[in-house]
Amino acid sequence: MAQQTDTAEPRVVRFRIAGMTCGACVARVEKKLAGVDGVTDASVNLTTERATVSLAADRGGVSELFAAVESAGYEPEADIAEFRVDGMTCGACVARVEKKLARLEGVIRATVNLTTERARVDYLPGALDQADLFDCVAAAGYTPIALEATGGAGQDARGPSETDRLRRALMFAAAFTVPLFLVAMAPMIPGVASLMHALMPARGWKVVELLLVLPVQFWAGRRFYTLGWGELRHAAPAMNSLVMIGSNAAFCYSLAALAVPQVFPGNTAHTYFDAAGMIVTLILLGRYLESLAKGRTSQAVKGLMRLQSKKARVKRDGAWVEIDVDEVAADDIVSVRPGERVPVDGVVVAGDSYVDESMISGEPAPVAKCEDDNVVGATVNGNGHLEIRATRVGGDTVLAQIIRMVEEAQAEKPAIQAIADRIAGVFVPIVMTISVLTFIGWMAFGPSPALALAFVAAVSVLLIACPCAMGLATPTAIMVGTGRGAAMGVLFRRGSAIEQLAGVDTVVFDKTGTLTDGAPALTDIEPVGGFERATVLRLMAAVENASEHPVAQAIVDAARAQGLELPAIDGFAAHTGEGVEARVDGHRVQIGAGRYMRRLGIEIDSLERRSDTLARAARTPLYVAVDGELAALIAVADPARAEAAGTVAVLHDLGLDVTMLTGDNAATAHAIADELGIDDVIAGVLPDGKSQEIKRLQRDDQKVAFVGDGINDAPALAQADVGVAVGSGTDIAIESGDVVLMRADLAGVVNAIALSRRTMATIRMNFLWAYGYNILLIPLAAGVFYPWTGWLLNPAFAAGAMSVSSLFVLIHSLRLRRFKPILEPTGTDRPTEQHPPAAGDPSSVDTRSAA
Repeated sequence: MAQQTDTAEPRVVRFRIAGMTCGACVARVEKKLAGVDGVTDASVNLTTERATVSLAADRGGVSELFAAVESAGYEPEADIAEFRVDGMTCGACVARVEKKLARLEGVIRATVNLTTERARVDYLPGALDQADLFDCVAAAGYTPIALEATGGAGQDARGPSETDRLRRALMFAAAFTVPLFLVAMAPMIPGVASLMHALMPARGWKVVELLLVLPVQFWAGRRFYTLGWGELRHAAPAMNSLVMIGSNAAFCYSLAALAVPQVFPGNTAHTYFDAAGMIVTLILLGRYLESLAKGRTSQAVKGLMRLQSKKARVKRDGAWVEIDVDEVAADDIVSVRPGERVPVDGVVVAGDSYVDESMISGEPAPVAKCEDDNVVGATVNGNGHLEIRATRVGGDTVLAQIIRMVEEAQAEKPAIQAIADRIAGVFVPIVMTISVLTFIGWMAFGPSPALALAFVAAVSVLLIACPCAMGLATPTAIMVGTGRGAAMGVLFRRGSAIEQLAGVDTVVFDKTGTLTDGAPALTDIEPVGGFERATVLRLMAAVENASEHPVAQAIVDAARAQGLELPAIDGFAAHTGEGVEARVDGHRVQIGAGRYMRRLGIEIDSLERRSDTLARAARTPLYVAVDGELAALIAVADPARAEAAGTVAVLHDLGLDVTMLTGDNAATAHAIADELGIDDVIAGVLPDGKSQEIKRLQRDDQKVAFVGDGINDAPALAQADVGVAVGSGTDIAIESGDVVLMRADLAGVVNAIALSRRTMATIRMNFLWAYGYNILLIPLAAGVFYPWTGWLLNPAFAAGAMSVSSLFVLIHSLRLRRFKPILEPTGTDRPTEQHPPAAGDPSSVDTRSAA
């Protein structure tokens, strides 16, 4: 907890650090902390895993301390607070809230998302509480709302949604603005002006306009007063300030022109009640459409939430009772009827059925489920009845983890958005300055009526330059992109991972279990000496059935796949590092490496050349002898995934270098690499050395994405610029990966990169439009072209043009929902968790390789 007793004395900051294992770790962290500007003393205790840092009161900050620890390769621990912030309308609002929160003592970082209206604050444990954060946001002029007080879709459960409130305000405003517009514009129609004058003098019609605009200005538009005054009171003008000043300028100018026209010089006593009403109505229309579109951007999370079952039938005291799914506890027995969604993750204890798991794996074919099989919550049961024992409930279920990942990714801010928010924070004051200068310029140099023209130009500048589009450019694209990724089985655990993945130039794959199936398979049987293939397979499978070795399992699986019956054996013996033997149907059968055959005195010279060929092809050759006579040469290998070669080819088409990083021996690794078309191979690397190899590539200025199975490759996944964890669908909570593929199909790697590139291209186009639109139209609004063209925007049209800018950004972002995968999954969804090591890997227990 940060403490500050006197401004002249140093602050003492204490926090926990995870991941340290020895004195060298402590020394490394202390060295990194000591190098932070403003640190006068830093000590780290390995036993308590706590750091104590003295920090100069006027220099440095907690965020720099955490960054230093992270750069040393360790994890500083922080508390996280998330809550809604109501009232934000543009990037300037976001920048103000973030700036206020970041100034709180003990805050490490604060990020605010305009689209989701959520704030996330990382802070030192014990330094703050929710009340401190809420007071800070309220002092900035916005309304903090606890997430506990909101519904699942992010709306306030205690009242109507923001979209509903905007719709009511818009309909009310339109009911008065439409007749206001007709009254103001009707005199321009030939013949109508004389008819109106016959009914009422012109001044009377102006009074009608005043009466029509009053409810629009002060009821429908009251939100602009409350929010705008808050922004001005805190010296942080933003969009609401601009709308409030612009609409009130039009209203007050018109009211004065109506009440005391004699004080206005020349022919300048014009009224703009219609413009004031149109400004409020058009801005409300833009806000309403934005709210609808923002709701569509979060449909991914809402759709996932709708998959959650609300009720579950559990067995209590021998009877089935229906309860809320939140009340289901671990080890409860849950009944799932045909056609129902599975309410929680669990294990089948009775019944059999087919379950549609497409929402997890993407595989459309239902999966057979029987006793002892795992089932995942929110998947759909088929025609059978199942009883399951709940293993994971509530926030621990796979679906809950997916929802949490998507929400966290949507809430996090990429670097490009942080820059945009800072620009928006200074953009509004600049616009207000330009508006004042525009008014002065027209008054000084404009033609008659200079006052009216100066007023129109100054108000138009205020309205057309609102930075709404800037604030929406990134979060809308990130939300749609992450939602589309989730629908494709690609989970971005961090929003910044999209930006980083789009910038990678090198993709590094782990081999075993990532590029390959991760389990040995029998690939070759070459009988000799008159032996039949089926006979050899039957005999050796019978022997290997008594072994627990992965290679033995591959041989047994091959025999069973051909429907061979395995006879009983006796006299089984395993010879470590050589092979196995047993008696089968009266025959002595021996299986093993070349050195085993030589020790037995069995001649294998005739097959050595073929054995070498198999070894160079990344296969492990073994020999089979029956009654002391050579019977066959066999080979076992960890085959490449069916989609691996196609994935590598498409990555090359995308302009990426592809590298294999493996603990396997060089010959085997190069054989797989040649088969798949991989550019470079780094072989013979132990698991703890993989992260060092990633660092070496990064030192060569390469932006690296590492693709691994998320179990043995955690250090490399964490070290890479982007870690892509190939999950199995039920193991999606792989903490080391920035991107998680919910199905074990490498097509997801290609699609994740393509989607991230498309998302970043969308963001860049959004910014190009938002900034370019403002930059190009501000001169038009200011009347720069008036001397040559006579163009001068009406404030109402300026308000409409501003709304068009925001809507373009939203619609452009929503186009990401139509993103198509550029590489379709193979449909062979193979789990990667707990795979046996491949032959030749240093971690392998296979000692029966060809010596």
